Amino acid sequence: MSFFSSTTFEDIGKLLIRLAVGGLILFHGFFKMVHGVEWIKDPLSALGLPGVLAYGTYIAEVAAPIVILLGFRVRFAALVVAFDMVMAIVLVLRQNIFAVKQAGGGWGIELEAFFLLASLALFFTGAGKYSVSKAHSMWD
Repeated sequence: MSFFSSTTFEDIGKLLIRLAVGGLILFHGFFKMVHGVEWIKDPLSALGLPGVLAYGTYIAEVAAPIVILLGFRVRFAALVVAFDMVMAIVLVLRQNIFAVKQAGGGWGIELEAFFLLASLALFFTGAGKYSVSKAHSMWD
């Protein structure tokens, strides 16, 4: 098999999506590790949800991105990140769903929508060949 085969290109594409989603979400997780998640408790309680769910952010923005970067159980971790993005939109950004940003004209939730859709793409495609998991279960 040549390096320029379509399978190799697909696996490189999957790796690049993993690097983008895992690497960039991890920055958000690091910020929350440094500054905490207490602020998330108010939006949760406004929707009648328990504040303890705020700590799930550490799973979604620290543990899941690391797993995605490594390429282990990527489909499951991608669903966790996708759910985190849905919660971010619902809890904090729902007023921006139909908004256009003044600076640059982007969609009001474009970053979160990108992470949501890219995470779902990982769920449907899986980790690819360049991953630590060699078991290739349904969650890889």
